[in-house]
Amino acid sequence: MALPARKATRPRPAAPVALLVLAGVGAAFFLIPLIGLVLRTPWASTWEQLRSPEVLTALRLSLLASFSATAIALVFGVPLAWTFARLSFPGRAVLRAVTVLPMVLPPVVGGVALLLAFGRRGLLGGWLANTFGIHLPFTTAGAIIAETFVAMPFLVITVEAGLRSMDTRLEDAARTLGASRWTVLWRVTLPLVRPSLLAGAVLCWARALGEFGATITFAGNFPGRTQTMPLAVYLALETNPDAAIVLSLVLLAVSLAVLIGLRDRWLGSS
Repeated sequence: MALPARKATRPRPAAPVALLVLAGVGAAFFLIPLIGLVLRTPWASTWEQLRSPEVLTALRLSLLASFSATAIALVFGVPLAWTFARLSFPGRAVLRAVTVLPMVLPPVVGGVALLLAFGRRGLLGGWLANTFGIHLPFTTAGAIIAETFVAMPFLVITVEAGLRSMDTRLEDAARTLGASRWTVLWRVTLPLVRPSLLAGAVLCWARALGEFGATITFAGNFPGRTQTMPLAVYLALETNPDAAIVLSLVLLAVSLAVLIGLRDRWLGSS
């Protein structure tokens, strides 16, 4: 029996030298600052810097605020993503644009907007203070709100993309078999979009962990109360540069780990 002939593979064309040079310069633009950060890291005192009370306090607050922001984003962002993916109503495009606006909005502007909404003289701030005794600006809760405002759009657009790409015939089949809408949501829809849900939650958490502008504008920079790791880096640049470098390296490592872990889902792999 004759073996089938192998299909000839066409050789890839050689890349133009000028294009490779420009690509190399572009890559160096990102690599050199990171290499500089690694080379300037005081490795001998890194462990001592990480164990200092100021760094540990900022780290604990950052983890508390970022995980709390992610939890809030899951509670409100997933229903919002489902609404954008499955419903059509007047103004949907405008509402979606407003929802993802914090992704491109300067964080400081977001902090100012939060102050005008939840500050003492804001649209809701005075009512919250007088009715429930809730004061958000310059508190830990304020830092969580600021991080949620900036980070939740990453969860919304990722889950929305997953909902749009899933096979809705499975949901239709479950409804045909008598499953209620809530049963379909919990037993069919959410399991099918679990990869997108996980990717969105991790991206949301990483963005919240690195948030600076909206946090310092709305919540301030108070050690032990609102000073997260990015704010501690900003303050340490003037008083303890070694600690600033170590904290920057920690944030860099976390961000890089998130991007590498999500490369198949978010960036695409080769």
